[in-house]
Amino acid sequence: MNQEFLSLKWGTIKEWEFHSEECVSLWRQYLSLGSSYSAACQRDTPEQKLLVCKIIDACNAEKIWLDWDGVEVSKEDAKRYVMKYGVAA
Repeated sequence: MNQEFLSLKWGTIKEWEFHSEECVSLWRQYLSLGSSYSAACQRDTPEQKLLVCKIIDACNAEKIWLDWDGVEVSKEDAKRYVMKYGVAA
């Protein structure tokens, strides 16, 4: 299987390379809910955040890149980042 890549920024997907049918299908579902061409302008709905988490799980990558921080994180940390982004503490 080809290696996949996922980069997150501002709590959403910034860059990706998907090869699996599962990731492509989830990505299409995400896009069907509406999205901005700019990660900075994207405000994911709770449904979109869940889809991003499903994409993270399905992605054939060991680590997920957090672009703003410039670090690779585990899938669990990436999902926490997505779900907590923009939520008041």
